[in-house]
Amino acid sequence: MSDRGKFIKFRRQLPLYAMLLPGLAALTLFVYVPLYGWTMAFWDYKPGNSYTSGFFMGIENFRLFFADMYGAATVMKNTLGINFGSIVINLSAALFLALVINEMRMRRAKKLVQTITFFPYFISWVITYSVFYAFFSVENGVVNQFLVSTGLLSRGIDFLGDKKYAWQVIWMSNFWKYTGYNSVIFLSAIAGIDVEMYEAAQIDGASRLSRIAYITLPNLLTTFVILLILNSGHIFTSNFDQMYMFSNVGNMTALEVFDMYIYRYGLKLFNFSYATAVGIVKTLASILTLIIVNTAAKKIGDVSLF
Repeated sequence: MSDRGKFIKFRRQLPLYAMLLPGLAALTLFVYVPLYGWTMAFWDYKPGNSYTSGFFMGIENFRLFFADMYGAATVMKNTLGINFGSIVINLSAALFLALVINEMRMRRAKKLVQTITFFPYFISWVITYSVFYAFFSVENGVVNQFLVSTGLLSRGIDFLGDKKYAWQVIWMSNFWKYTGYNSVIFLSAIAGIDVEMYEAAQIDGASRLSRIAYITLPNLLTTFVILLILNSGHIFTSNFDQMYMFSNVGNMTALEVFDMYIYRYGLKLFNFSYATAVGIVKTLASILTLIIVNTAAKKIGDVSLF
């Protein structure tokens, strides 16, 4: 296409490009402009003053974070352990649930299961914690009352306050809240599979499990990898509302992820410069992880986002 042809095409599509302007303006205003606040990480910022009015510290805050081997290692371990476990459990459970729903023949039963499993996604973390407290509290929790009444335990287990169970509780809450939501994505991918493939396999005598193994699952592999790549970009980011609600004195050491660590130093200890530096480390680590996982998926399975 000649330069004149490109110009004519651009002029015809100018109204479409103009429609992007409000979105680009909002993206710039609320995402990129606030990045100027990162300058706090390099200066001794004091509230009420400009970001660069204090003493210039350079990369001292970054050095302090990595010099604190126990703190940095604990935060890294908790963040990666909780989020990696949640990603694996959620995606695997969502895939299995989508397969089950897809194989259900009763239309009403299928809609009922979808509604029940999808509903927790709309519940706030405050209500979610209340539900878990009703089931797992030491004295009045349904689970502990059952275990004590049946003689399996002499007293209830502190599931919500003991750091030994902290990760499992977070995994369980994420499983309950997000499995139904993620299953919708897999169900959409299943709906896009050519029906003639199933019909041909059925004519050849393939059982239901064989059709799932050799038709459905291979066609869902791309969707699974894409979701894995997308989630890998958030592996250093936790849901603050969730972590804040489930954290307490007993399990804080097991639930101190990046976001809780930044909250503690930034809004509790008012060390904004140090908290900003840790936030930058978290962001750069997330970007690096996304690039690594995307590159690995592209080389192994020829599936990638970019």
